[in-house]
Amino acid sequence: MWIVPESAISGLVDEQSAFDAIEATFAAMSRQDAYNFPVLREALGAGRQYGFKSGLDRVGHLLGVKAGGYFPGNAERGIPNHQSTVYLFDPDSGKPTAMVGGNLLTALRTAAASSISIAHLARKDTKVLGMVGAGHQSAFQMRAAVRQRAFERVIGWNLHPEMLSRLAETAAELGLPFDAVSLEELGAQADVIVTITSSFDAILHDAHIRPGTHLACMGTDTKGKQEVDAAILARATVFTDEVAQSISIGEAQHAVAAGLLEEGAIVEIGAVINGTHPGRGSAEEITVFDGTGVGLQDLAVASKAVELAVERGLAQEIAF
Repeated sequence: MWIVPESAISGLVDEQSAFDAIEATFAAMSRQDAYNFPVLREALGAGRQYGFKSGLDRVGHLLGVKAGGYFPGNAERGIPNHQSTVYLFDPDSGKPTAMVGGNLLTALRTAAASSISIAHLARKDTKVLGMVGAGHQSAFQMRAAVRQRAFERVIGWNLHPEMLSRLAETAAELGLPFDAVSLEELGAQADVIVTITSSFDAILHDAHIRPGTHLACMGTDTKGKQEVDAAILARATVFTDEVAQSISIGEAQHAVAAGLLEEGAIVEIGAVINGTHPGRGSAEEITVFDGTGVGLQDLAVASKAVELAVERGLAQEIAF
């Protein structure tokens, strides 16, 4: 059994490796070569959450589970609030094959998912990237997004404006100008909008969004969470990582519950990757990617981390 510690991950998996692994996973899911098991999540009290995401990829020969959650107060202990570990098993025997630090991998795989949606769904002539949310994950989202289109500037909004320095610093690192704007200005100017918040109330409203916009909604992964008005999804073409999660814990849960969106109208992004769905149909079409985060994403990037760690002598092998 291989052990790849969290401390080794940053030197192993980069944005492109994560993109390739997640894109292949979404394609396998759409071909029904891979599927996710039901998500288990429990509230532990005092704002703490813990859960399990797992799945099987028959073609990729992956079986495993990510265990982890959110523990507010960890920052005071000098460790991230989000904690997770990925465990991989041999699909044929069930024998454990690897234990992998999952904190950075979770950030990379989440950013890869939104960037995949931008690569396949955003207009080719997009120039302005809009960011809603300025938490830890926002920097990963921005770095991954700018790899997919020739953005000329970044604009952003956050509930707590003092946190916008993270977006400004990341944009500067990428050589792009950044402006803090109102939500109305963000919707009027951005060609692509990435939302990455933990909101339980819609932040972006229907009137904010103009034709041709692509939205990657990445923060809603729990029943009750919501980042955008359900009316936006009603007039958009909606894509997702997995339909079952989209309608139960994703952004689409609200539009479906309100009767504004049919489950059958939601398209798996893997179908676009595989060429069985055309994706964006026109320059005026609004496209939404509902990124709920699936267990197979975690298995894919963890498997890549193990592969690279073994190659570079950074993995520890133990008898188990």
